[in-house]
Amino acid sequence: MTEYRSLGATGLKVSPLTLGTMMFGAIGNPDHNDSIRVIHRALDSGINVVDTADVYSQGESETIVGKALKGRRDDVVLATKVHGRLGEDVNQAGNSRRWIIRAVEDSLRRLQTDWIDLYQVHRPEPDTDIDETLGALSDLVRQGKIRYIGTSTFEPGQIVEAQYVARERHRERPVAEQPPYSILARGVEREVLPLAQRHRLGVLPWSPLAGGWLSGRIRPDGGHVPSSRAARQPARHDPSTAENARKTQAVLELTELADQAGLSLIHLALGFVLEHPAISSAIIGPRTLEQLEGALGADKVSLSADVLDRIDEIVPPGTTLNAADSGYQPPSLLDPLLRRRSR
Repeated sequence: MTEYRSLGATGLKVSPLTLGTMMFGAIGNPDHNDSIRVIHRALDSGINVVDTADVYSQGESETIVGKALKGRRDDVVLATKVHGRLGEDVNQAGNSRRWIIRAVEDSLRRLQTDWIDLYQVHRPEPDTDIDETLGALSDLVRQGKIRYIGTSTFEPGQIVEAQYVARERHRERPVAEQPPYSILARGVEREVLPLAQRHRLGVLPWSPLAGGWLSGRIRPDGGHVPSSRAARQPARHDPSTAENARKTQAVLELTELADQAGLSLIHLALGFVLEHPAISSAIIGPRTLEQLEGALGADKVSLSADVLDRIDEIVPPGTTLNAADSGYQPPSLLDPLLRRRSR
């Protein structure tokens, strides 16, 4: 029996595991029928949250989800996102009112639904006033097209700013944050998760298996099973870099710990994320039915204090072994001109 959790202060009950659908479509599993079978199996197992984004396979993931939820829509907490680029036009991306109003209509059409339960801003956009974004989202809530709004991979200050602006200008406030969080990427433990608890925000972490690093893909000798992710995201997945070499060593130690605890590495990794009191639901992103089955049941895992202490020794609290796993770097870090006085 699934024990559902509260999504922040909303009163909405969500399963401890959320089905993420990034891998459905051209980027992962192009077989729509097979992807639909995975979605149905997840729902049948007790998962009641499905998370997608308009940018996943350029809308194809949303299309697959829409097909899968026919006849089951009322029982699903459906989440999607806006921000990513969906066309060559300069305005077909971002957090502006113009784009959000258009993007939500496109998502509703692909998802074959009249409403989205949780509509999330996929990434921050410092050049766009947060009030512009919250104003558009608030209008959509009033129109009944979305129920709740959320953010994803926002910096701590941006989360606080959104809460402040919503209160001061009478906008709908974000009720959830979707940050990266895994044993290998624990940076959000420093501020984001405490902030979420303080403001009673729901938290739905993405990449709890660290993009596949904690799925059993690393062999006992430290070798890596080939993955298409290495070509798409070399900074996160190229095993030859110093940052990823540290990840490899950590995974080897975590694999040994999982064996000692009588758990799969996947269940150890998901059990760790679900252990944090700020977490509402962890997003799993299977490509196949086999990968889904490997994750199911993780919400029943209870990690002992000894196991959690050992994890803290392998990867200290608040530590992200590779900054590329943070999902977002603010312009103040990427553009040297923002850190230097003009001469």
